[in-house]
Amino acid sequence: MRENITRAGHEQHLPAAIREAGRSMMELPFLWCAPSSRVMARVQLENWEVARASIDSGRGALFLTPHLGCFEIIPQFVSHHVPVIVMYRPPRKQALRPLVEQARARARLALAPASLAGVRMLLKSLKNGGAVGLLPDQVPQQGEGIWAPFFGKPAYTMTLPGRLLQMTGCDLILTYAERLPKGRGWLIRFWRHETPLGATPAEQAAAINAEMEKLIAGCPAQYFWSYNRYKTPAGVPAPTPAPAGEAA
Repeated sequence: MRENITRAGHEQHLPAAIREAGRSMMELPFLWCAPSSRVMARVQLENWEVARASIDSGRGALFLTPHLGCFEIIPQFVSHHVPVIVMYRPPRKQALRPLVEQARARARLALAPASLAGVRMLLKSLKNGGAVGLLPDQVPQQGEGIWAPFFGKPAYTMTLPGRLLQMTGCDLILTYAERLPKGRGWLIRFWRHETPLGATPAEQAAAINAEMEKLIAGCPAQYFWSYNRYKTPAGVPAPTPAPAGEAA
């Protein structure tokens, strides 16, 4: 956590980030087990009408959020209004899978596995004008990503968001849920991304990482800094070191 937050230039928020990491764990039982009506009563919104307009347009809406704030609440909220499919990577411990999957899946919230079958589910939904969600700062598996800068260091970054945009012409919605103080709930913010991401996977991955950096800068204490964002997945060649004199 200390290394990642310092690299990003937000080291002054380290004590708060440690506290927020604890709060993120303590809120899960409520998020997963409380009735939906109780959870939704704690949600405040900013610019939901922007996201809702994209959903109503029939073009499809791709929601991207980093591991920032209470990212668990966003698909729950969206599914309260429209059906949504979220890409999901099962926990490594087999015993935890039934608990996590049952807690996350809701009446109109479907889980797509992080596999080719899951990608097809997302693609089909977007082509039909549906809503889907991704965590673009989640490290993908071999063959599913490309090295792109993230806070000045190469990070293996998924190419799926750019591919989905190119294949469907859907709207791109950036979002995160800020955890409010003293247990008052969460403020979910939405933005529609208007700028083209670029033509190549490398340009798209770099552009999305840059957008995630901007979101994180708005609430740096609530990013999941302890996540091993810079790991090299099995079978993936390590990134080529930057030439002498260039930034890493």
